[in-house]
Amino acid sequence: MMAVPSTRPRGPVPTVAMVGGGQLARMTHQAAIAMGQTLRVLATAADESAAQVTPDVVIGSHTDLEDLRRVAAGADVLTFDHEHVPAELLDKLVAEGVNVAPPPQALVHAQDKLVMRRRLEALGAPVPRYAGIGSPDELDAFAARVGGPVVVKAVRGGYDGRGVRMARDPSHAREIAATFLAEGVPVMAEEQVDLRRELSALVARSPFGQGAAWPVVETVQRDGICVQVIAPAPDLPDDVASAAQRLALRLAAELGVVGVLAVELFETAEGALLVNELAMRPHNSGHWTMDGARTSQFEQHLRAVLDYPLGDTGAIAPVTVMANVLGAAQQPAMTVDERLHHLYARMPDARVHLYGKAERPGRKVGHINFLGGQGAGAADLPRLRERAELAAHWLSHGQWTDGWDPHG
Repeated sequence: MMAVPSTRPRGPVPTVAMVGGGQLARMTHQAAIAMGQTLRVLATAADESAAQVTPDVVIGSHTDLEDLRRVAAGADVLTFDHEHVPAELLDKLVAEGVNVAPPPQALVHAQDKLVMRRRLEALGAPVPRYAGIGSPDELDAFAARVGGPVVVKAVRGGYDGRGVRMARDPSHAREIAATFLAEGVPVMAEEQVDLRRELSALVARSPFGQGAAWPVVETVQRDGICVQVIAPAPDLPDDVASAAQRLALRLAAELGVVGVLAVELFETAEGALLVNELAMRPHNSGHWTMDGARTSQFEQHLRAVLDYPLGDTGAIAPVTVMANVLGAAQQPAMTVDERLHHLYARMPDARVHLYGKAERPGRKVGHINFLGGQGAGAADLPRLRERAELAAHWLSHGQWTDGWDPHG
């Protein structure tokens, strides 16, 4: 579909406001600079990741209506680097004329797992078997129905594995559900899927209705946190990849998404695809696009929410591997600057993106992209992944796991 310029009136330089001052906002601001723009962010503190780099910062809370009004004032569009803004506050902003993208009626599907599951099921999208759980007895009935192990989830607020618990057996599932329910947390249960791997189909959609899809990627998880992304997903048949892209684009249109949408997928042992989660913002599975695609997810998100024609999503290398840099259990004595110096000395092709965040165990403090050379084939992928893992561990721990000595 051909895109045309938006007719929405705006000043000579549009203003995009983003709720949240984390690394996604920081990298969106980097994309805004190239477009001659400054991203305005709502941050909780002046030292948050995005607040360190953009001059247009509102300090406040995403749960405070007045703070949301302040960041939205005069902006052409209000968007998000997380999904935790209460829907009732967004509804009030929309009623006051604020252009919210994605709109609240779409965003709720990334905020509430049970609402998401029910809507996807109604749309005919493949999902794991699930049920809303109001009591441990209801959990027992669900487990008996699926006849196998279950996953117990908090309906709202979970990310990076938080709020998601894999039950060892029915009694453990009851214990998890009882704990959530006692804390007033709504609960749902799903069958544990026999996985081959996890995939992500990243797309973008504009208000005009134009859609664009990046190559489907494989995401490698450890303890519920993504540690590596491989773009494109290796050994994924073309017809399956195309089906995943079509599904993601259809969901973006059906749900009314504006901006980037990540559709996290399970690939089952039998080769089927099931929708796991939705994210309506730039996503960790798309960080590879900063160096490996013609248009990054951050530029694309800005294009989409401003109703610009969308950019080319093609890959510029046969394969890109992204590795997350996670804070070590014990912070290294060596400074980040010195670690970066040594990394560049050993791996000058490493594309490093650091977030300006304090190092804490397991915290995402940056990522590194490695691009495979032209003509790189499947045989090159293990080495590329190994280099990405070595580099990420070095930046986290100040230790080369292969014993490499720069002075040896």
